[in-house]
Amino acid sequence: MGDKHTEKLGADQAGIGRAAALLEAGGLVALPTETVYGLAARADRAEAVAALYRAKGRPDFNPLIVHVPDLAAAERLAQFDERALALVRRFWPGPLTLVLPLLPEAAIAPAVTAGLPTIALRCPAHPIMRAVLKASGLPLAAPSANRSGAVSPTAPEHVRASLEGRIDAVLDGGTSERGLESTIVAVRENGWQLLRAGPVPERDLVALLGAPMEMQSARIEAPGQLAQHYSPGKPVRLNASEAAADEFMIGFGAIAGDCNLSPTGDLPEAAARLYAALHAAAASAHPKVAVAPIPDHHIGAAINDRLRRAAA
Repeated sequence: MGDKHTEKLGADQAGIGRAAALLEAGGLVALPTETVYGLAARADRAEAVAALYRAKGRPDFNPLIVHVPDLAAAERLAQFDERALALVRRFWPGPLTLVLPLLPEAAIAPAVTAGLPTIALRCPAHPIMRAVLKASGLPLAAPSANRSGAVSPTAPEHVRASLEGRIDAVLDGGTSERGLESTIVAVRENGWQLLRAGPVPERDLVALLGAPMEMQSARIEAPGQLAQHYSPGKPVRLNASEAAADEFMIGFGAIAGDCNLSPTGDLPEAAARLYAALHAAAASAHPKVAVAPIPDHHIGAAINDRLRRAAA
């Protein structure tokens, strides 16, 4: 159990306004969507994303889907070509997530995209989720509102059973339509790929875009996909207590380093900062990278998994 007081908010103007205020302040709010309840946090702040991992006890930190109120908000984050716009006109708002090239200037925490050059975007159809998106004016990262590995929540009671005391509020929108999670489509330079099947059937996508490309990418670009390493393109040495002269040091806890995943040794904070640290290591003048030891429990196991892949 956490130590927060979890507020219960109604599906009225006051509840929507309170949810928006909590999210603006970096808080966590469970919100109804047309599929399941989502646990929302502002997608532009690493601390808010760290809090999301902490609440879910998420053992993995794959890319998160970012929810937006409309196309204009989406176009501030990703590059849309004619095919992407055709999908938006046909299926948004609704249960279709698009994986698109991330704009370099997009205000999104690197942990949300797992350090990838793509972003997963969805414009949800649920009126309450849409109202909160509009009221907050923020892009919201929102995985399912449950402890990692627990059953997906379709009612506020499910959320409370799993997350009471760990999140700031639950907005009660009644029972969500028990749907599949959204269909995920990646729009590539030379075609498209179905990354996750869902409520929008493949035949409707084929009718609009033609046949999909062969799946070759093993990169994990969306929830529910297998991982391939994220590499800074330099030799990486793990469990290092100090750096050699030619190494960029990623610190943790008391080992300061050139950058530190979490000076206080907080694993969810380290998870939220990992990809930004690997980017910093890649951009540094040092030809090699050293990483301080990370405890191998809870989300630390997932951090070490990513680091082993980076070092492979």
